[in-house]
Amino acid sequence: MGGMDPADTPPPYATLTPEAILDAIESTGLRCDGRLLALNSYENRVYLAGLEEDPAMRAATAVVAKFYRPGRWSDAAILEEHAFVQDLAEREIPAVPALRLGAPARTLHTHGGFRLAVFPKQGGRAPEFDRAGTLEWMGRFIARIHAVGAIRPFQARPTLDIAGFGTEPRDWLLEHAFLPPDLVAPWRAAVDQALDGVRRCFDRAGDVAHLRLHGDCHAGNVLWTDDGPHFVDFDDARNGPAVQDLWMLLCGDGPTLASQLRELLAGYESFRDFNRRELHLVEALRTLRLIHYSAWIARRWDDPAFPAAFPWFNTQRYWQDRILEMREQIALMDDPPLLSGI
Repeated sequence: MGGMDPADTPPPYATLTPEAILDAIESTGLRCDGRLLALNSYENRVYLAGLEEDPAMRAATAVVAKFYRPGRWSDAAILEEHAFVQDLAEREIPAVPALRLGAPARTLHTHGGFRLAVFPKQGGRAPEFDRAGTLEWMGRFIARIHAVGAIRPFQARPTLDIAGFGTEPRDWLLEHAFLPPDLVAPWRAAVDQALDGVRRCFDRAGDVAHLRLHGDCHAGNVLWTDDGPHFVDFDDARNGPAVQDLWMLLCGDGPTLASQLRELLAGYESFRDFNRRELHLVEALRTLRLIHYSAWIARRWDDPAFPAAFPWFNTQRYWQDRILEMREQIALMDDPPLLSGI
């Protein structure tokens, strides 16, 4: 199978041992008590670390340390993420900013060849979107995030577009021979036809404003408490249309999706105007995410965490399913959008 040549360089986190993790956290000025728990993350490495008692941390017993994947973001892009989340927190929007630690105080640290940031531990549970009022609550807070995001664009972070999430990952997969030879032509044909559908959706949406987004706003990046949602993991923050932070919260069949969307927009539009023409982009953005997702796994196949987590990837069945998936998306993108009539 293509794309499986052994890498000449060691895996990206090969030297990130427990001792290295604790040393890196302590280089920020914190003192760990030796407790360390790996949290669920594939793109980066994220750990819950116990702390010794420290009056400066105001009785905090643990922090979350995030080690950024080498080579993914520039320092400027990471600092833009940190600044955006800090802006949200200062406006009492429930996002979790990186701690400013060290001397001089800063949010981005380097130790042992890794870049890391440290965050306060934030408890919570998965949101229950089937409970009345939950999606409306989410909509209100997403609108508040977007109101801040619209103040100015990211400069060092990319924009969600057809090239970056569609044509480039398509070409990368083909160039690196990840597909079985007998499926290259049908997969390429399905993806090309799907991208034509994406372009038609963007044409129907017209001139859509771009703003700073969470970028990966799904249920797994929301922690719910009695006070409502807290948004975590802005690692995929980028410029893009507002609907990108809405559609991933929807699930189910057509009538269910429409009902969820009405509730979400009821909350959103109580704080901020929403351009309903962006609803033409929902299936287009889903299509781009599906294409990007295959390339995302393939690009990280030299990281041992990926073959272990995605053993079904790069099999004959996997790519056959992706072809069917693209064909389904082609049909969906030609259907009227949710809440049609716009």
